[in-house]
Amino acid sequence: QVQLVESGGGLVQPGGSLKLSCVASRSILNRYNMAWYRQAPGNQRELVAVLTSDGRSNYADSVRGRFTMSGDKVRNTVYLHMNIVKPEDTAAYYCNAEDPYIGREFWGQGTQVTVSA
Repeated sequence: QVQLVESGGGLVQPGGSLKLSCVASRSILNRYNMAWYRQAPGNQRELVAVLTSDGRSNYADSVRGRFTMSGDKVRNTVYLHMNIVKPEDTAAYYCNAEDPYIGREFWGQGTQVTVSA
């Protein structure tokens, strides 16, 4: 079992920056693919960014060039660096961990990001 705890959400002005953190309860970054998803009210949950266990990253078109995902294997933590945020980035952001070898995945409880003036 893996517990994921997100933090760092809050209210930010358009054009500003925010850093989300996701701490895993044990060392998994060497095996699991990590991802950030988001879900706005009335919308489906969508993939924002992925960081594979070998360090490759990929991003949704809507955030590419503005968001960066990184990981710290010592701290069992992944981050989502959000820059030049827009009102449409407002959503609950969820951390996801997937074991690609057995198809098992875990979710955090989410952290709310609100972009508003």
